[in-house]
Order: sequence, then structure tokens, then C-alpha cells
Amino acid sequence: MNNHQLSKYLWVSTLAFSCMLLIGCESVSKLTTPQKTAVKNKEVKSAQPPVPTAVEPTPVVPIAGGDVQALKDGVALYNDGDYNGAIKRLSSANEIWSGHNKAIQVEALKTMAFSYCVTSRTQLCRQQFERALKIDPTFDLMPSEIGHPIWGPVFLKAKKAK
Repeated sequence: MNNHQLSKYLWVSTLAFSCMLLIGCESVSKLTTPQKTAVKNKEVKSAQPPVPTAVEPTPVVPIAGGDVQALKDGVALYNDGDYNGAIKRLSSANEIWSGHNKAIQVEALKTMAFSYCVTSRTQLCRQQFERALKIDPTFDLMPSEIGHPIWGPVFLKAKKAK
């Protein structure tokens, strides 16, 4: 294979991969954006792929207690584009971490992981995924989330290392 053929192959492969990423991002946005929640659009640097603007807790989370409210607060901050605020709220929520509700803890870690990833702190993102996997070894992202170009690969590395 000469250099021209190799260059053409790489260009076509890159184009195909980019199309797959864009399709995945569109479906994530449609699946995760709540109907009644106003979401502020944040500008994303053109070098970075689009970021879904909403995260919803997994439906298995019970609707009672201070831990649920803390999780809702953190998710709301994330959905408003305040990723650092979401991390601060969730990481300092004693009601989440002192409780025994593993589902709430895993959802908080997932939201913090997403927040770290979209703010280019992939090592911290991976650590949150690893913590979630320690709490619940069956933890997995939804298909629309796992295909996300920013946190999908980070999650897969954390899961593989488990």
C-alpha cells in the first residue's frame, strides 16, 4: 500500500468514525434531555465533540429521603451546565455517602464522572467510574451513554481494569 492509498484509507476511516460519533451524540441528546427541564446550552470548543446536556437518575432510585434530594440537586446542576457545582454538591453530600443506598451512590458517582469528563479531567472521571464499579460490579452505562465519545472510552477502560 503506497502513501497515497494509506492517506486515503485513513481519511475515509476518520470520516466514517466521525459520522458514527455524531449519530451517537444525537441519540444521547434525544434520550437524556428531560421534556420539562429547561437546559442552558453551553458553547463547546469546536475541537471537542458535542456534550449531552442532561443526565437523569436511573429509574430504580427510590423517591424519598435527603440522599435523593442531594442527587436531584447535583443532577440539576449538571443539567444547567454547572459541572463543577454538580461535583461539589455530590461529593460533599453526607446524606449520600453516609447512607446505605448503593443505587443513589452509583448515580452520584456517574454524574460526577460525566462532569469530570466534560471538563477534561479524565483521570478523575475514570476514578468515579471505578468507585461506582466497586460499589456495584454490575454497574453499566446505558447504550446511548456508553457510545459517547468523551466518557464512553473512559468508562470502558475503568470496566476493563476491574
